[in-house]
Amino acid sequence: MKKMIGSPGTMSGLFLRLGQCATAAASIGVMVSSYDFSNYTAFCFLVASMGLQLIWSFGLACIDVYAIRRKSDLRSPILLSLFTVGDWVTALLALAAACSSAGVTVLFTKDTEFCRQQPALSCDRFQISVGLSFFNWFLAAISSHTMFWILI
Repeated sequence: MKKMIGSPGTMSGLFLRLGQCATAAASIGVMVSSYDFSNYTAFCFLVASMGLQLIWSFGLACIDVYAIRRKSDLRSPILLSLFTVGDWVTALLALAAACSSAGVTVLFTKDTEFCRQQPALSCDRFQISVGLSFFNWFLAAISSHTMFWILI
């Protein structure tokens, strides 16, 4: 099987997973700290999606640490199939959540000027959280494509 950057059980794969964990956690933290986010379904979906991404990436980062310390190979077809499917599912959920939240954020700030009418609403935090979720999706897309190309 091919050895690529971001492969499971390598330092580059570990850094990729830790980046996913960090951006997911930051996105959740910024969104949860904003006022009244729970009244909007898209933002709740973003928090749930980033929570799933955080759990998945943290679990795979732990597996990477274990494989690096034991110098074991994680490139068996069954494990790669599991990693590939999990990465594609979490990447698609992250993209859907980021896009829906971005749509609501643009609607609030540009189209309806809802943010100006509701000064207590923290639209800047919404934008930061959505930006972090798009960066998280970018890292998840890299990981899922790497897994796919290693698998075939």
